[in-house]
Order: sequence, then C-alpha cells, then structure tokens
Amino acid sequence: MSQSATSSSKKTGAVIQNWQPEDAAFWQQRGQAIASRNLWISIPCLLLAFCVWMLFSAVAVNLNKVGFNFTTDQLFLLTALPSVSGAILRVPYSFVIPMFGGRRWTAISTCFLLVPCLWLGMAVQDTSTTYGIFVIISLLCGFGGANFASSMANISFFFPKARQGGALGLNGGLGNLGVSVMQLVAPLAISIAMFGAFGGTGQAQPDGSQLWLENAAWIWLPFLLIATLAAWFGMNDLAASKASLSQQLPVLKRGHLWVLSLLYLATFGSFIGFSAGFAMLSKTQFPDVVILHYAFFGPFLGALARPVGGALSDRFGGIRVTLINFVLMAVFAALLFLTLPGAGHAGSFMAFYGVFMLLFLTAGLGSGSTFQMIAVIFRKITVERVKARGGSDESAQREAVTDSAAALGFISAIGAIGGFFIPKAFGTSLALTGSPAGAMKIFLVFYVLCVAITWAVYGRKKNA
Repeated sequence: MSQSATSSSKKTGAVIQNWQPEDAAFWQQRGQAIASRNLWISIPCLLLAFCVWMLFSAVAVNLNKVGFNFTTDQLFLLTALPSVSGAILRVPYSFVIPMFGGRRWTAISTCFLLVPCLWLGMAVQDTSTTYGIFVIISLLCGFGGANFASSMANISFFFPKARQGGALGLNGGLGNLGVSVMQLVAPLAISIAMFGAFGGTGQAQPDGSQLWLENAAWIWLPFLLIATLAAWFGMNDLAASKASLSQQLPVLKRGHLWVLSLLYLATFGSFIGFSAGFAMLSKTQFPDVVILHYAFFGPFLGALARPVGGALSDRFGGIRVTLINFVLMAVFAALLFLTLPGAGHAGSFMAFYGVFMLLFLTAGLGSGSTFQMIAVIFRKITVERVKARGGSDESAQREAVTDSAAALGFISAIGAIGGFFIPKAFGTSLALTGSPAGAMKIFLVFYVLCVAITWAVYGRKKNA
C-alpha cells in the first residue's frame, strides 16, 4: 500500500483505496488485521439479522394467547413469509456491496431492522391490529434474511482465496446462530417485564402468569443500535470493490452459478428449512414430547458446524468435503424413515432426534463447504476468462472478486427458499398422507442427485 493511501485510510477510518489480500507482504503487515476487524463486526450484525428473520417463529405461536384470533393457517403463513421475502431480497442485496460499500451497507441494513422490531412490539399490544399489518411486518422481517447475501459478499472482498473458506464459514456460521439465539432468548424475554417504561404491558394467562409478547421484538432494539454504530465507525469500504450493476449482472450467465445454487439449496436450504419446521414436525410425530425444550439445539449445532465446513474445505478442498457431506446427508435422510411412527409401532423419539441432529450437523458443514466452492471456483474461472482475452493480472483479479461476490449473494438467495419449501413440504405431506415420509423421500432423492451432480461437474476435475 502506498504511503498516501495508508495516510488517507487512517484519516477517514473508512475508505481503503488500495487492497491487495493476495499479496503476502501486504496481508501480513496490514491486511489481516483490517480484515479480521471487519469480520468480527460483521458477525454480530449478521447474527442479529437472523434473530429478526426468525422473529415470527417465536411471536406467531403466542399471538392468540394475547387476545388475537388467527387461524392455524394464518399463523403458519406469518412464520413462512419472512423466508419468502428474505429469499427474494437476497437477489438485489447480492449486488449492493460493490455499489454502496460494505461499511455503509452493513450499517444501513442493520439499522433498518429496527423498523419491524419496533412496529411488531407495538402491534402485539393492540388486539385491533389487523392480520394484514402482521403480514407486512412479517415481510419486513425478511430483510434480516436478505442481509446474509450482502454480508457474505462483503467479507469475501477482504480475504485472500486461501482463507475465504474459514472467513466465510465464521461469518455465516456464527451469523446463523441467530436462529437458535432467537429460540432461546425470546421465550425468556416474554416472561419478564422489561420495557414497562416504554409502554410494554403484560397479558394475564389462564395459569396466572403474565406474557409480555412485545419483548420478543423489543429485546433486540438496543443490540441493533450498538451493532449499527459499530459497523459505521468500525468497518471499512474498499474502493477496489466498487462496481456498477451492469458489471455484476453477467455473472447470471455463468453455468456454474446455477449448478452451485442447486448444491447450496440442498445444504443451507436444509439448515434453514429444518430450523423452521423441526419443532412442528416433532410435535406431530411425538405429541407427548415437549419439543421446545430441545428444538434450539439443531440450529445451534448446524450454525457451529458451518465454519468447520469452511475450514475443512480450505484444508482438503471444497469439492471433496461437499461430496462426502452429501453422501452422509443422503444416508441420514434414509435412516430417518426407521425412526418415524407407523402402522404397528410408535417410532423412537430419541432415534428421530439423534438422526435429525446429524442432518443439522451435515447441513451446516455443507453450507460452509459449498460457499467455499463458490468463492474459489468463480475466482478461478473468471481469472482464466479475463486472461484468455488478453486482460492484465490486475483486471483479472478485480473482475474475479466482483464476480465471486455477486455469485455468493445470488446463490444465497436460492438457498433461502428452503426456509419456505421444507416446512411447506412437511405440511403438505402430513395433510395428504398423515406422515412426513413423502416429503423425506423427496429430500432423499434430492441429496442423492446432489451427490451425482457434485461428482459429475466437479469431482472428476482437480479440486479447486
């Protein structure tokens, strides 16, 4: 980095003009410290985004307890809508970092999440609030899920290729912990009077207890404010990452984008879909078990496994790790059939729970390994394409970073669809047959298909 660039970055504390993570000397002297700081501010911002994304999973089941009268189908839709809006919004979010800058967008997108939290806390205290208002708030919660696309794209700019798997795994994995954090914190928050000075009112329950449902939303407000300030004052914008929308859109023409989208749907889609549907599924199959005491552990396990998947991919190759992981997912999906209740037998909850935990584990590992594949493969093919047309090393690296960041964001949008599809598939299967086996058969076939695709497209070639 030039002396003037260094001086400029120190003065502004925000924009870095010269960023060369693949330069070993630059990385050791300056780059690693800056990249790590941005990563460790990004992680809590993303974790809080996932908390807001999953907000209605804690709120919807309690709405009728505080005076509303919504049907089961209406409540289910409220829990599913954030996954729909989150998936759709990830598409534009995947392109915004090169246009606005990572620091600015992380702060803005985190600050925006104050809106659904504040609004929902007020709405649940007024029983005249219409269902349509809750639909709007639910869709706004989807902005939290969209933050994943921009967050992962931003972090990919800061790290060299050899360290991207671990960095993206940490950002995504610890960010994904927001799913289990929400499921742990919200039930505790709504049982305690915390915001009475700001208008919070408890609702008496038949057992004599009080329910402060607004706390499920308002508990996140101070943390979102702190995270917004940390992002604005502590993160950086990289001038080298700037690119217009027209420079990023050609990534949609790459065949690898669609293949890797399918693989990521099978891994992250499984993680977020199982997270949304596991408790409901368990309740239908084993109604005597109080599943809310155990449901949080699956998302917790999958989130912690994600950075491990990225780190293993850095060491052994993302293709190898992903291929083995899909084989395991197919095996565990097949074993799940043996644990379900059926004609003449009651099934085994302990076996069902154990196998599902293994599915959460492999879904998390696969989310990390497939994301590492995306970053590595897109950088490699873009550099080769630019050099083939006579471009310089500098232009090749610049275009490679832009392409991989756009691909990471867009593919994450496809993966988020699993958050709606999997619970819906379970519900449809139960409605038609009285068993979730039909949905699990689809998932099993899908995992086997992903084994074949990973091997056919990437496994027979040299690992990226």
